[in-house]
Amino acid sequence: MSFQTTDLCDAHSDHLRVVAPMFKRFGGHAQFSGQVVTLKLFEDNSLVRDTLAQPGEGRVLVVDGGGSLRCALVGDQIAELAVKNQWAGIVVYGCIRDSVAINALPIGVRALDTHPLKSIKKGVGDVEIPVTFGGVTFTPGDWLYADEDGVIVSAQALV
Repeated sequence: MSFQTTDLCDAHSDHLRVVAPMFKRFGGHAQFSGQVVTLKLFEDNSLVRDTLAQPGEGRVLVVDGGGSLRCALVGDQIAELAVKNQWAGIVVYGCIRDSVAINALPIGVRALDTHPLKSIKKGVGDVEIPVTFGGVTFTPGDWLYADEDGVIVSAQALV
C-alpha cells in the first residue's frame, strides 16, 4: 500500500488527527500503516514483548511510555519478534535501543530517541485503552499512517 500523509491530510483533514512532530524514524520501512493496538506503561516493556508475540495481522502497536528518556522499551529482539509476527509498525512515546539492528529490519518504528539501558520487567501496565501524547488520543481500532512527513490517525481506514 502506498500513500503520503500529506495527500491524506489534504483529502481528509476534517476526519484525522496529526501527531506533533516529535518522533525519530527507525526501522527499514519509512512508511507504514495499520489498525492501532495500545499499551500504557512506564519503564517496563514486559507488555510490549507479550503483545508483539501475538499475531500482528498488519497492525501498529502504539506504546505510551510516558515520554521517559531513562530506558528503552523496544530493542532488536522485540522488533524481530514484531517482524516475525507480522506487525506493520511500532510507535513508542519513549526510547528504543539497538537502533542499527532495528534499522535493518522490515518494519516501521517511531520513537522519541535511543537509550542503551533496558527497561525493568514487572509486567505492569494497561492494554487496549485510549492513550494520549503528541496532541492526539490513540484509541484501539483507530488507523495510523506514518511516513517521512509525519504520523496521522483516523477513526476510519483512509486507503
